[in-house]
Amino acid sequence: MILTLPEIILLSILAFCLLVQLYFVLFVHLKLANAAVEEIPFIARKPLSVIVCARNEIKNLSEYLPTLMTQNYPEYEVVVVNDRSWDGTEEFLEQMEKIYSNLKVVKILDNDKFLAGKKFAVTMGIKAAKYEWLVFTDADCTPGSDQWLMNMQQPEDENIEIVLGYSPYLKKRGLLNALIRFETFFTAVNYLSFALKGMPYMGVGRNMAYKKTLFFKNKGFAAHMHIPSGDDDLFVNANANRFNTAIRFHQDSHVWSQPNRTWSGYLKQKKRHFGAGKMYQAKHKFILSLQIIFQFLFYGFFVASMFLGRESPYIAGGILLLSIIIRSLIYPKLLKRLNYGDLRWWFPILDILLFLFLILNGFFAMFGPKKVNWK
Repeated sequence: MILTLPEIILLSILAFCLLVQLYFVLFVHLKLANAAVEEIPFIARKPLSVIVCARNEIKNLSEYLPTLMTQNYPEYEVVVVNDRSWDGTEEFLEQMEKIYSNLKVVKILDNDKFLAGKKFAVTMGIKAAKYEWLVFTDADCTPGSDQWLMNMQQPEDENIEIVLGYSPYLKKRGLLNALIRFETFFTAVNYLSFALKGMPYMGVGRNMAYKKTLFFKNKGFAAHMHIPSGDDDLFVNANANRFNTAIRFHQDSHVWSQPNRTWSGYLKQKKRHFGAGKMYQAKHKFILSLQIIFQFLFYGFFVASMFLGRESPYIAGGILLLSIIIRSLIYPKLLKRLNYGDLRWWFPILDILLFLFLILNGFFAMFGPKKVNWK
């Protein structure tokens, strides 16, 4: 077998891209695959406050609020922030307050004097909360069991100030739903694995918790109040470290959420997240960019190798096959662990589709309309 110099260079770069890819697979994500699932505590140590922000969410609140109010936890309150709703949310919450004594409603009115948005609503909810430990979720979410709060409570270690949970999307029909769940899976694998590795960089507001004193000590969202999103990931990015952060991924601690039903809605959601990512710490942006860039290079050089010589396609195909085999030994186990076991059979196809979608989403985020809103 004789390879030309261009073939040697191209295949060497392809192999190097594989090595970088395998670093994240074997030395980061494998940590989560091998991590012991934590036991849910049998007792509640301290009271806590659950915070939910809602804007025109009467349908979701009607369906999911009762699951928050009936958790197996002895002392807690649920603070619902009604952010300028006009769909009957206010009247519904007034009725719920009569039924549940531990429900507290905070109402935000239209006011031209301040810039309203989710971060303002979250801040109002935190100010209204009477307990130190705050657990966050969204109006369109439902806990996987009545043990959710038991698992998301303040850990015994008082040095832990942030707990990162996991929130999968409900299964629906169609390619969009499969792609949304697969993308959510990889996002969760990444932030949970890096947290285990001692470098927490984000969390999701559908299922996370932190101390009230931490929020006010670091001036809440002041550093990024001008960005519509980031009440969850930017706060964690700025305040989490290897000593004050823990993760929870027990099946009973998952919080299920309604996925987007349209491509346009999903693209809009991802655009908000893309804008928040620009505010991450430099080291986090570097490591996350490294993942995407080398994945892009891997597929790019693989395609290029198909057009060089007779042997190059076979060698490149072997490198691709090795990548698929190694990842197929790890990610299906993680898919099952994170409640997406049905996707494991589609792993190689969804992996490529997700890569293509992320490129498309990045293009729209950079060159599309800049204005995005919470609701």
